[in-house]
Amino acid sequence: MSNEKNTKYDLEERTAKFGEDIINFAKIIPVNPVTQRIIPQLVASGTSMGSNYCEADDAESGKDFKHKIGICKKEGRETKYWLRMIAAAVPALREEARVFWQEAKELHLIFNAIYRKVNKKPLEIKKLSID
Repeated sequence: MSNEKNTKYDLEERTAKFGEDIINFAKIIPVNPVTQRIIPQLVASGTSMGSNYCEADDAESGKDFKHKIGICKKEGRETKYWLRMIAAAVPALREEARVFWQEAKELHLIFNAIYRKVNKKPLEIKKLSID
């Protein structure tokens, strides 16, 4: 298995790389009255997924883990939103924003799946395995 493939499944590394990519992308966005409000929002949500995942990984309880994963999920969705706004504000960056949007979507779906899995009650899991 190649190192690139391993990185794809290392969620801590994947979210850190995504945060770095978002920071670098933000540096090329031209600053104007519209983007000066959007850029900090994009950087905040795009880097927050990784930091909250690290916190979830070191959670003190199941409730703490669930809470931090829930934040990761919400930040992924918010990042998609801000990327859409950048694409609207700076059409020349639409294609690059679309690539980042796709990664944000995948991360959001991953965190959503984790959240849903930890949110299931033992009875529901047992019920699902019987059917």
